[in-house]
Amino acid sequence: MENNQTKEKLLAEIERLKKELKKKKKYGLVWEEKPEDVVEMCKEKLPVLKEVKNKEIITDKNKPINLLIEGDNYHALSVLNYTHKGKIDVIYIDPPYNTGNKDFKYNDSFVDREDSYRHSKWLSFMGKRLKLAQKLLKNTGVIFISIDDNEIAQLKLLSDDVFGEKNFIVNFIVNSAPAGTQSSKNVSIQHSYCLCYARSINNVKFILERTEAELENRYSEQDEKGSYYSERLWKRGIGGKKEDVPSLHFPVYYNPKTKQILVDDEYKNNKSFVKIIPYHTRGVLGRWTWSRDTMKNGRDNLIVKKVAGEWKLHKKVYAESEVGKLPFSIIGADIGRTEMGSLEVKEIFNAKVFDYPKPLNLICHFLNSVNNKSATILDFMAGSGTTGHAALELNKEDGGNRRFILCTNNELNGFEKELREKGVKENEIQEHGICRRVCYPRIEKVIEGYKNLKGEKIEGLGGNLKYFKTDFVDYKEATDKNKIKLTREAVEMLCVKEGTFESVLDNEAFKIFKNHDHYAGIIFDQLVIEDFKKAIKDISAKGGSASGGKSKFSVYIFSLGDDSFDEEFEDIKQKVKLSPIPEAILKVYRRIFK
Repeated sequence: MENNQTKEKLLAEIERLKKELKKKKKYGLVWEEKPEDVVEMCKEKLPVLKEVKNKEIITDKNKPINLLIEGDNYHALSVLNYTHKGKIDVIYIDPPYNTGNKDFKYNDSFVDREDSYRHSKWLSFMGKRLKLAQKLLKNTGVIFISIDDNEIAQLKLLSDDVFGEKNFIVNFIVNSAPAGTQSSKNVSIQHSYCLCYARSINNVKFILERTEAELENRYSEQDEKGSYYSERLWKRGIGGKKEDVPSLHFPVYYNPKTKQILVDDEYKNNKSFVKIIPYHTRGVLGRWTWSRDTMKNGRDNLIVKKVAGEWKLHKKVYAESEVGKLPFSIIGADIGRTEMGSLEVKEIFNAKVFDYPKPLNLICHFLNSVNNKSATILDFMAGSGTTGHAALELNKEDGGNRRFILCTNNELNGFEKELREKGVKENEIQEHGICRRVCYPRIEKVIEGYKNLKGEKIEGLGGNLKYFKTDFVDYKEATDKNKIKLTREAVEMLCVKEGTFESVLDNEAFKIFKNHDHYAGIIFDQLVIEDFKKAIKDISAKGGSASGGKSKFSVYIFSLGDDSFDEEFEDIKQKVKLSPIPEAILKVYRRIFK
């Protein structure tokens, strides 16, 4: 009897293991998850944003508000999953490359090359952040991730898993060190990489605008309609033989004197015409890229040229139809050279303040590829702030309205002891961290202007910036007290979500904020709903500057549950969009911190 029970238990265990094995990946990246302090703390403390008012930069209220968030990027991404889910057009990041040379910290300790969990720690770190970032992208959004040989293989598999292998666009090869580096024993390394993925591959089309010189060289021919270039009408390569598409193999007739073109059955045995048929290669019949009807209807755009003694049929492509060119997968040193990034930062600060910043041209190149002059751009590993600089530079060049969100920590990278030895006061040490000493001052200088190494005045690019720090609300359990506390502390987070930073009304019971075309209201006590409604009716009646008399309000109402409050706002339902808080925030955080 006992043997039978033992046998049954073994069989049951075997079945259980079979089911577990079926759940396991048959192909992909597997690593040992390592706990991370900044993630674990979110089980008891919820991240929010707090503005640092004295770091605000406003040069033009009609321009977009850009954001700089100081804090751990995991916490910043968690907040953005509530404020900006599905709102980001472009993400660019330059993560730690995990070289083992003090470039990557995990739980406040540098990960060295001998650490047996080196790759697992890096993958745990990157995986958590990329999963949060993926939720932020629009359906038309893309992400660029710079990397080198140390983690390129792992990052490709991880990104395939997070973004979907089908959404892989390209692995750019960047000539970042044209002179070569001597860090390898056998080969002088000249390149780095940048992986690029789409949120949804079918919604993305990369296009680079051509320069004036390129346009002039490309559209070198001219007629009464304008500048054009000639493009062959016979198909080369795969699918270009007659048997591939027989219906597209037919004769075309051309009169060299009158330049008249006849298509197939239009020809009536006139000896003044020469016969032109498509060839794939010499002696192998080919096919056209246009049908008979397309040729007949587009006859004015057809042109015949003599090539190597033979008459060939072409079409005219006019400059006015120009949509740009596809970017190349290999990026030259004139764009990607890392040394240029260092020189650019040195020009701004008149000193070396940051190691290996990305060159401005490289980030501009990626942003231009997306071909969206109103893009919202996120860099959650912002470092020296090159991405923000690039967005401002492009806006100045083409009149765009790109806006950026930069997130970076304020690490001192182990210099605390050195700073104390130099006599820096404890309350001033944090001013020497990456965000406050490098990223923020760089953005401030390029917005307002600065003097370069030669003492020349460099004109500012203009723009606006709001500076936030991540903060935390104790939230061990969903008590009424904790919900009230979270709602009070989330005010600035809601302003970021709505883009409404200008205070209109501010009291204990409710607050109202606005931007140039929108209002946001926050109600802390349901008993004042009628007072709040009166306030927004007064604003609408006055034709507030945010609306021209057609005000739209996003209204957040404190609720211990998930009440809709539709009945209370039935009389003005066309003017308001209602959301209960903090439940909407908690739903996002439950998904992330589960």
